[in-house]
Amino acid sequence: MLVHLRRSIVMALIAFVFFGFVYAFVGTGVAQVLFKHQADGSIGANGSMLIGQNWTSPKYFHGRPDDAGPYAANPKAKIAGGDNPLVANGSSGESGATNLGPRSKVLVANTKALIAYWHTMGVNPTSDLVTTSGSGYDPDITPADALVQIPMVSKATGIAPSRLRTLIAKETQGQELGFLGSSYIDVLQLNEALAALH
Repeated sequence: MLVHLRRSIVMALIAFVFFGFVYAFVGTGVAQVLFKHQADGSIGANGSMLIGQNWTSPKYFHGRPDDAGPYAANPKAKIAGGDNPLVANGSSGESGATNLGPRSKVLVANTKALIAYWHTMGVNPTSDLVTTSGSGYDPDITPADALVQIPMVSKATGIAPSRLRTLIAKETQGQELGFLGSSYIDVLQLNEALAALH
């Protein structure tokens, strides 16, 4: 009986060490060697390329309204602002859109405030610039979204519109696998390239 108990304890310890430590370290090592960029989470000095950043300065291109934008928020009226997923419906920490319908007065008010916000920056916004993505954290915009922001960025930075158009064309990524979705631009990469022009 003691022999069986001892064998059980030894096997449990071996399984614990193998699956609890060895397997995890080997998996981490393989990920670091073969998929370093993905394993590290794509976080650079200016943030992650996988999560939309909060750009507020007219010196930079802005993404879709997602995380804590400076628009339409009115804490006194308990309006999170811009279909903001970080404080959607008063609950912080959510990672999806608020699911406000087209007849929602809050959604209409937020959208109008977003349009007015863009107009104060000298931009005639596309529909993407006043609506969130399904996740609410989309880091990408379409080339059209970037092109309408050229007057704002050009005025704030002094960079010629033709150079900004060239930059947008250079930073535009094609469809995934050549046929899925549409062309897109990662806003963080675009703004890093823009900063390199200064």
